[in-house]
Amino acid sequence: MNIQQLYSEAQHLSSPKLRDEIVQHLYDRSHQLCAAGVSYSNSKKDTRTEKLDAILTSPFWGFPIMIIMLGTVFYLTIAGANVPSSILAEFFGSMETYLLTFFELIKAPDWLYGVLVLGLYRGTTWVISVMLPPMAIFFPVFALLENYGYLPRVAFNMDRLFKQVGAHGKQSLTMAMGFGCNAAAVISTRIIESPRERMLAILTNNFVPCNGRWGTLIVLASLFMAANFTGGLKSLITTGFIVGIVLFGILVTFLVSWILSKTALRGMPTHYTLELPPYRRPKFFDTVIRSSLTKSWSVLIRAVKVAAPAAIVTWIIANVYIGDTSILMNMVQFLDPFGQLLGLDGYIMLAFLLGLPANEIVLPILLMGYLSTGSLTEVDNLVDLKKIFLDHGWTWLTALNMMLFSLLHYPCGTTLLNIYKETKSAKWTFLAFLIPTVIAIIVPLTITQLVTRLGLI
Repeated sequence: MNIQQLYSEAQHLSSPKLRDEIVQHLYDRSHQLCAAGVSYSNSKKDTRTEKLDAILTSPFWGFPIMIIMLGTVFYLTIAGANVPSSILAEFFGSMETYLLTFFELIKAPDWLYGVLVLGLYRGTTWVISVMLPPMAIFFPVFALLENYGYLPRVAFNMDRLFKQVGAHGKQSLTMAMGFGCNAAAVISTRIIESPRERMLAILTNNFVPCNGRWGTLIVLASLFMAANFTGGLKSLITTGFIVGIVLFGILVTFLVSWILSKTALRGMPTHYTLELPPYRRPKFFDTVIRSSLTKSWSVLIRAVKVAAPAAIVTWIIANVYIGDTSILMNMVQFLDPFGQLLGLDGYIMLAFLLGLPANEIVLPILLMGYLSTGSLTEVDNLVDLKKIFLDHGWTWLTALNMMLFSLLHYPCGTTLLNIYKETKSAKWTFLAFLIPTVIAIIVPLTITQLVTRLGLI
């Protein structure tokens, strides 16, 4: 009997309904034994836990509550990160004045100042300004939900969907980790015992936007999708659109998982039996400090290590000329026809290519190209930023396509390196790059063609 016949026979003998019935029987029997031999001194608390679970894990209420929780976390991150990001950017901008004075004092050549300050310094400080405030908010809030005991309920709810597409319920936990850092999420897939289902989680984790893509998504949603609103309502509309983008990424995760489970990664999904922990009051101070210092700092250091050389390379190609045209502009002109097909342009495509080491530098590279400054650039406010985009022919469709491309495109360099370390396979690492790249091309291309034919723009 060959492997295919064994697989068919196993599917015939073991159905999802049979596995559910076995687990339910084990649970009922365990409950009977506990009821007969265990007494509770605080029955009121136990009853409250069961009542909360009846709501939070309900097939009807569970998913709406998850979406509301997700939106709340994003709203707190978006609304809370703006001010500290601006403060950090202003601080680093003021420090650049002192650096200029220092380089003039030591009579350093212009190229050295350009590489170290306009390239290295601006690139790394942009990453810090953009990444640190959102991480300092997102990770602690997420950790508080984990401490309270809500995340296992999310895994319980998502298990129903992941089983339908041939994946594992624990993938919901690794996917949640991806909101902070896809590279860390790849390592977290070790909690999935099945090699097949772990590979599914690795190949699809990139469709969850990491912290490096939040800056681009939030800025574009705020500038174009919530352009007609102000104040708290603007943050609310931006949050709603970001939640929609995230849900689209999750749908793509399910679709790709289903296709892979029927083709390259065929097999039976492992049954996931999860013991839900009791609800407990989070240790607020310890959780916030640990998440802010440990997680945020480690992710930030890793991003800076990758962004620093990328910033230097970007400055060099923008300032080395072939004839009358810089290497950067030659690359833009080469990529522009392809970018136009996707509703983008050559500057945007080049920004994503040069942003492979770190997603955080995509936006400053794009601005550098648009303004032809020859260095990583930051504008003073969002009004100036939108004017730059509009002057280069941007519409709401351009912003939407760039957001979708940012959501779906290939993993960053750090994530690809982790994928190779975890899989020990160049083939699977290449597929982890190829699959999201193809999808990131197809989706904007399709949307652009539909909108053009319908005359919506």
